[in-house]
Amino acid sequence: MILTLTANPSLDRTVSLPGVLERGAVQRAVAAGEEPGGKGVNVSRALTVSGVRSVAVLPGADADPVMTGLRQAGVEYLNLPIEAPLRSNITLTEPDGTTTKINAPGPPLKPVEQEALIALLVGACTAGDSGPGSWLVLAGSLPPEVPPDFYASVAHTVRDRLGAQAPRIAIDSSGPPLMGALLHGAEPDLLKPNAEELAEATGFSSEAELEADPLLAARAAGMLIERGVGAVLATLGARGALLVTASGSWLATRPPVQARSTVGAGDSALAGYLLAEVAGAAPPDCLRQAVAHGAAAASLPGTTVPAVAATDPGAVTVTTLDGTGGGTPRGPAAAGSATAPPSSSKEES
Repeated sequence: MILTLTANPSLDRTVSLPGVLERGAVQRAVAAGEEPGGKGVNVSRALTVSGVRSVAVLPGADADPVMTGLRQAGVEYLNLPIEAPLRSNITLTEPDGTTTKINAPGPPLKPVEQEALIALLVGACTAGDSGPGSWLVLAGSLPPEVPPDFYASVAHTVRDRLGAQAPRIAIDSSGPPLMGALLHGAEPDLLKPNAEELAEATGFSSEAELEADPLLAARAAGMLIERGVGAVLATLGARGALLVTASGSWLATRPPVQARSTVGAGDSALAGYLLAEVAGAAPPDCLRQAVAHGAAAASLPGTTVPAVAATDPGAVTVTTLDGTGGGTPRGPAAAGSATAPPSSSKEES
């Protein structure tokens, strides 16, 4: 089982425009839709549609539209009821795939609610088929009143309470929540940054330089491995994606896709990686499925997530890099099923 924690979930509203977004003008949409969202929720949705059991843990009232959307999508969830309605995010997409996203801050989560949410999560780990072979994904932004070290607190609590039965932990966030997790010893088994977040987490080089030079990005990811992170799955925009572990590093690329919306592409990439990992795939194959999933998501409208059957891992080329911290490509890695998409810091939700 794969659990996800989304502390700041949202109802994602997507509006498709017939042309270029014109500031200050009145434009008529050609389509509109809404989905339950937030990074962890998106991961659970992508796993569920591919037949992998996932339970989304999140705050929100039973009657909130986000819970309604999860029920309609057939996604298992455990919610902590709160009084305030959850936020709505707005995404504007243009025909060429250009995406503009406006994220609301979300309702505050009081300290007592934070503690209750963690307790609900620990209970889910204890009651389900959680254990060393399963995963817990901590993803997205944090709502007001939640401290930036929240993900580190969650990681410590889960590991302290469950010991050897604790699931492995993946973190996908940015800004203060990302830095709070790293600075307070969360030591995730998997970290999924994009180039901007990788530069932010390491203080090494810039987003543009890391996207342009995968070997430089591998060196930056290697710095995180040295600081206790188990593996780094870094999306590098048009240059593909990178996986770095203590035992090796790999680069995955694929031909460009016709992007319709990049929202949720990074979340789908993480879901693709986990889908392959729990199936027993080798690291290069997990990376291959990550990129395939991300690319498939980018080709779909709005926040639609792809099923594994709709992905094309065969279009992804994986090369091995010499040394954990980088090196020169040595040729194709073994074929597999993981892929990672073009990504943007604007995905953060």
